[in-house]
Formats: sequence, C-alpha cells, structure tokens
Amino acid sequence: MNRDVSELKVVVGLDGSRSSYEALHWAVRYAGLIGGTVHAVAVWELPGLYGWSGPAVDMDVDEDETRQKMSQELTDVLGADTAGSVRTHVVHGNPADVLLRAAEGAEVLVVGSRGRGGFARALLGSVSQHVSQHASCPVVIVRSQDR
Repeated sequence: MNRDVSELKVVVGLDGSRSSYEALHWAVRYAGLIGGTVHAVAVWELPGLYGWSGPAVDMDVDEDETRQKMSQELTDVLGADTAGSVRTHVVHGNPADVLLRAAEGAEVLVVGSRGRGGFARALLGSVSQHVSQHASCPVVIVRSQDR
C-alpha cells in the first residue's frame, strides 16, 4: 500500500460487521469532503496458523473468498458506483497490525467500534481499542446505530 504524496488517503477497516459498514459510510463522506480516496482494508487470518504444524487449507482460496466477499459487501453497502471508487486491499495477518501499517501516512483511520467477535456489551472491540492507542494518524471509531 504505497503512498502517493499528493493523495489524501482515508483508510477504513472492514470485517463484515454492521459497525464496519457504518465506518465505511463515514469514510466515504469524509473523503468526499477533503477530496481524498478511500482505501478499504479487509484482513484475513487463519486461527492457529502459526502453530507447530502447517496449514491444512489452501491459503489462496481463503484470500480469494475474502476478496469476493469484500467486493460484494462494498456494492451492497455503497452501491455499484460508489463502490467502484473505493480502493480495496485484502491482506493476510493480524487485523490491528495490518490496519496500523495501512494507515501510515493516512489522513485518518476509520474503524467500527465493535467487530464480529468479542462481547456484545463491550464499548470497544480489541482492534478498535488497539489502533486508537497506536496509530500514527487520527483514528475515528464509528458506532453502529442499532443498539
């Protein structure tokens, strides 16, 4: 994810949660205000991948599946025209670490308040909490409207 020095980059993390869709909408609106480009980042990882044995799955299939799902989610959430203006990145790794790297040099990093895992009562998810404490740019944490 190289940075063009003339580009105002707005990075948003997507994980399939309602909160991340709200973050995507916020990122698109903000990018429109500043003349920036939205970079949507989806992270995939295989639990236990780094254990004592190698993965028993085809990692390329998982990446392709994530890429297809992300493309469909962008179209469903934003509509085809707006989705086409969003740059997509599907990266293997730890979600918080990948988002922090993607946000280097960005105007802002936008994440949902809670992802798909964790406790429903938690105010912040582990990824949003981690990036808010370690990002090199401002972080916006967007809460889902449903309670």
